[in-house]
Amino acid sequence: MRRLFGSVRARATLGAALVVALALVAAGAAVLLSLGDNLTGQADARANSAAREVASQLVSGRSYADLDLPDSEDSPVQVVDEDGRLVAVGEDLERISGTGVDAVKPGPATGQPSGDDDREEKGEEDSGSDSGAGEISDDTEYSEGSATVDGESADYRFAAVEVSTEDGSKGDLTVYAGGSLSDEQSAVSTALTSMLVGFPLLLAVVAGTTWLVTRRALRPVAAITEEMSAITASEDLARRVPEPDTHDEIARLARTTNETLTALQTSVERQRRFVADASHELRSPIASLRTQLEVGAAHPELLDVDGAVEDTVRLQELAADLLLLARLDAGEKPGGARVDLAALVREELSQRTRDRVDVRMDLKSLEVTGSRGQLARVLGNLLNNAQRHARSRVAVTTRTDGAWAVLEVADDGSGVPEGERERIFERFVRLDDARSRDDGGAGLGLAIARDVAVRHGGTLVVREAPSGGALFELRLPIPQSSAE
Repeated sequence: MRRLFGSVRARATLGAALVVALALVAAGAAVLLSLGDNLTGQADARANSAAREVASQLVSGRSYADLDLPDSEDSPVQVVDEDGRLVAVGEDLERISGTGVDAVKPGPATGQPSGDDDREEKGEEDSGSDSGAGEISDDTEYSEGSATVDGESADYRFAAVEVSTEDGSKGDLTVYAGGSLSDEQSAVSTALTSMLVGFPLLLAVVAGTTWLVTRRALRPVAAITEEMSAITASEDLARRVPEPDTHDEIARLARTTNETLTALQTSVERQRRFVADASHELRSPIASLRTQLEVGAAHPELLDVDGAVEDTVRLQELAADLLLLARLDAGEKPGGARVDLAALVREELSQRTRDRVDVRMDLKSLEVTGSRGQLARVLGNLLNNAQRHARSRVAVTTRTDGAWAVLEVADDGSGVPEGERERIFERFVRLDDARSRDDGGAGLGLAIARDVAVRHGGTLVVREAPSGGALFELRLPIPQSSAE
């Protein structure tokens, strides 16, 4: 059971069925209540009409015995005087409840002749001595009850109408008349039966439709899952999941998955290439150093100490570059120290005693936020690159450009071809392949510089310098407090 409802299709089907069931129950209850209220109102109207018809006869002076009462099966009637005594009742009424007067046989009423003989003795007409004066109350009170007529019991709505006679022959009277609830009960029962039969069928249709529609909608997800499992098993990142020809969330999921696979494949290939290039770059200084040490061990007088030191330094720098790249790839944060770019340039240049050409400075004090060590590495790598390619001079400039602090390193060398200006920032890329590795480095300096710039929220680009060489422009955001 838990496994069944662990699927999206089962949960969607159950959810749809529950929502429809709640809606059907609410709608059915509303329909039954509305139907019952409507039919009850009709029963009230019938009862009120019957009561007022009898009341009209009373105020017209008609005697109790001559009242034209409706059939008790349609509308059982009681006429009660102000003392609560039953003075007139419909025919065949055997039992009644809900009117407050349970009597079904009238007793003698005060102020009313008891029969035709008395009227004849007095020489009066059937209508009595009343002139028809009287008043019927505008208010009607309703109650529910039951009545048994000719052996058949049924439920009724009773209307109570008060009648006043001015001559006092009858006094104040109350007419009770009933309106049958059989139509309401029959209609409500029929509607309820229809709902009890129809609602489960409708729920079954909704659940089945939802199950089929969800199955069809999730079919691409099953294909994506199957392909992802195959990719995981084969470790073949060149494969891609099928993309449905739709514009829904599943199609976007498939496209996003393929984009993730592409990025992952690129990252893995880049990592493999990085490992291969690093191994290749490390092999050269290690082999040279080993050769020199082996020669020195066999012939001490031939040991090239300076060359061994240079190979060791190169190996150390390459290892440091690889370690920094690994930290950057791992997402190392740059930190939040305040760094003055002008002071950083002066400090870096004061430690460089073996530069091939002089460096000119045009510095403006600018503070940025980040890692002093990483920014010093960027500056050092840019200066190394400029020294390697400059003919006679290198220039370092700091300035502001809106919300950016700009550091520029320019040389008067041959520059960088426009088509290669992005490629030089890739790892282990060197455009001057003809020169020796000892002169050209490993091709990691500019890649490190751009990675550091990006992680500091800035950019590093190259364009042509005014002197015709290369101009590397480092842009870093100025802290808000400094900008103000």
